[in-house]
Amino acid sequence: MRKETSAGAIVFFQKDKIREYLLLNYLNGHWDFPKGHIELREKPLETVKREVKEETGLKIKIIKEFSKTITYHFKDKGEYVIKEVIFFLAQAKSKKVNLSQEHRGYVWLPYREALKLITFNKKLLIEAENYLRKNFSFYGQNSLEAY
Repeated sequence: MRKETSAGAIVFFQKDKIREYLLLNYLNGHWDFPKGHIELREKPLETVKREVKEETGLKIKIIKEFSKTITYHFKDKGEYVIKEVIFFLAQAKSKKVNLSQEHRGYVWLPYREALKLITFNKKLLIEAENYLRKNFSFYGQNSLEAY
């Protein structure tokens, strides 16, 4: 049995009152958030920025106050793997995606549509949306549009 640790981001873009989430279509067909392995001596926040940039070309602003860790297991070539992924919430500065070859496609969707499409991490998306609704107003000093 081996253990792997990754970091990822629930990436959203917001303009005015419209917020959309980025979902990537992985080669095996599932839809999920960008994520990747934490490299030696790399901190999770560094991994998130690197992976999002490598997989999508996007520049992001990470909301460090929101982080969630999930754990799941799977088999890889007959070996049992326990995987832990630390997810952060991140705002994209644009919607212009330059998709890596690790993925078949991508889509920006409003919350309810994203919730229908995402394959595994529905609970994470719900928690992210609830956090944004609770902690950020669309106007004033808590606006997410200010970088």
